[in-house]
Amino acid sequence: MSIAPVQTMAAAGFARSTPWGVALAWAMCAAFPVAQAAPKPAAVQAWITTTDQVHLLAPAPAQAFGKRAALDLDIEVDAKQRFQTMVGFGANITDASAWLIQQRMNPAQRKALLDDLFGKPPGIGLSFTRLTIGASDFSRSHYSLDDVPVGESDFAMEKFSIAPMRAEVLPVAQEAKRINPALRIMASPWSAPAWMKSNGSLIKGTLKPEAYGAFAAYLGKFADAMQAEGLPLFALTLQNEPHFEPEDYPGMRLMPPARAQLIGEHVGPLLAKRDQNVKILDWDHNWDEVSSPLQVLADARANPFVAGVAWHCYGPEREIVSQSKVHEAYPDKETYFTECSGGEWKPHWRETLPWFMRYLIIGTTRGWAKGVLLWNIALDENHGPHLGGCKDCRGVVTIDSRTGAVTRNFDYYALAHASRFVRPGAVRIGSTGELDGLETVAFQNSDDQSIALIVLNGATRARKFSIRFGGQRFHHTMEAASVATFVWAGH
Repeated sequence: MSIAPVQTMAAAGFARSTPWGVALAWAMCAAFPVAQAAPKPAAVQAWITTTDQVHLLAPAPAQAFGKRAALDLDIEVDAKQRFQTMVGFGANITDASAWLIQQRMNPAQRKALLDDLFGKPPGIGLSFTRLTIGASDFSRSHYSLDDVPVGESDFAMEKFSIAPMRAEVLPVAQEAKRINPALRIMASPWSAPAWMKSNGSLIKGTLKPEAYGAFAAYLGKFADAMQAEGLPLFALTLQNEPHFEPEDYPGMRLMPPARAQLIGEHVGPLLAKRDQNVKILDWDHNWDEVSSPLQVLADARANPFVAGVAWHCYGPEREIVSQSKVHEAYPDKETYFTECSGGEWKPHWRETLPWFMRYLIIGTTRGWAKGVLLWNIALDENHGPHLGGCKDCRGVVTIDSRTGAVTRNFDYYALAHASRFVRPGAVRIGSTGELDGLETVAFQNSDDQSIALIVLNGATRARKFSIRFGGQRFHHTMEAASVATFVWAGH
């Protein structure tokens, strides 16, 4: 059953006017001061999602800061504490997602969905995405971008082609980029071409040392091809999940010494010669193996070329601290969170929406992530299409493959509570962390200086609390297992 739209057109127009209207009013007051006039309390807008689905990114009554008392639960937001600058939030445009959007939706449905995902309010403004370089498990066939007959090779890259992306992936990515010109695109291979690998197959195996230069050239040609298509790469990784060799879909093991050599002697120098400024991110795998990216960063050859580390969620949640551990060891390196899928193993809103907020939105960004990506941006009613791999994964949205109808899943609302209000270039600022079931993260947008505070009430009962900013407060009550985003002018 499709979930109702997140708000009415009237509410959408109201949302558009805030906080920009507030900022304009403040600017006019500054230009034409009134003698001895008391400062007007800052208006606070709120959007809430409850796990009973009665409220889904729904606007709440406006409030205002004032000289109010602190409650027992008192959240402080401090814009003087400044951390990482945000790239954005989003999800992966996989082959499966793009095929559904292009082939199972009519033009009006497609436009409505992409405008909602990537557009300004009332859209949710996704500004970060990831493409696969060749096939993943969420592809309808297994392929690379340089396939040759068994026993042959192509070191000259004469057979390289992005033709498999032309029918679906490129049009979807190009339309997303048109809707949101600020969209940043990264890419990851699931496997090198089979002829470069130790076992001559896309499935399992590792990269042959004699193919290191060819693999670097392969990645470079992909970056060039994307540039030519109007989709310049922001970043890439050498390999998706390099410590995992799946049984039934493309994968490739690349241990730290191999990745360090590839980056330091091949991929890094090759990309450095281009004017595209493509970042190299290491790891692109789980929180629970912090030693692997640390080994690569400790390599003197690789380190200068590594811009940062990418993380996935699969593994014990407590190991999310790995993001901060690597940041503390190498504070000059950036942090990104690049994959996590929901699925039928956790189908209930009351359990899973708080989990997504706690770990994937609040936890990753408090752990220095500049960008946050969920896995498939769209899957169908049968958790596909896919060829191998996960059989019960869930997309950010579900597209009915028979009708094109869209269901917005709780993955969508978790993203939206951040992506719609935290724009590219925003800076994470100080906010009280965990507070008796309440968890928070705060940002200040760079364009209008507005503040966006995300609050999760992960407790089993309602919570009343105060929020303090600049010496003033407002009070708010949140239902159990609910999410709120508060926005106000930060001048």
